[in-house]
Amino acid sequence: MSRIGVRPITIPAGVEVTVADGNVVKVKGPKGELCSKIGPTMKVKIEDGTLTVERPDDNRENRSQHGLARTLIDNMVTGVTQGYEKKLVIVGVGYSAAKQGKKLVLKLGYSHPIELEDPEGITTETPDANTILIKGIDKAQVGNYTADIRAWRPPEPYKGKGILYDGEVVHKKEGKSGVATAG
Repeated sequence: MSRIGVRPITIPAGVEVTVADGNVVKVKGPKGELCSKIGPTMKVKIEDGTLTVERPDDNRENRSQHGLARTLIDNMVTGVTQGYEKKLVIVGVGYSAAKQGKKLVLKLGYSHPIELEDPEGITTETPDANTILIKGIDKAQVGNYTADIRAWRPPEPYKGKGILYDGEVVHKKEGKSGVATAG
């Protein structure tokens, strides 16, 4: 039995959840609206302010989809009520980030600044030159955009420079330690 899939989801006040044909779940809340298609074999039931996901049998495919379906719906409910936020920290001399309108401008040691336009549903903030906050209601979209920004300069293990997730630890390596001989 799926330990995650059997847990009910409490629907908070101000959130409206509807299940349409084809197992399309729509969640509408104070921060916005999200929509996701759940596996066709899963049964989504809404009763007395709680939502449960049931599977038809213990088939391997159904067991694997059970917890996933419940987690996707729970992430949508959390997104429209609280939203999601990721924080990136820029480490390195001369590396910085700034916001210009809807564009995020990164200076990461390249010959030119990198300009990234915020995708639909995502907002970025730069409280200081070395911090980037990515906010949105869709957990997957926030995580993907954060990974895209980080990919421009991932942390390197020799000097520790790059774009790091908040709280990430970079284990530094020792450089070459040998005396070069001519000859």
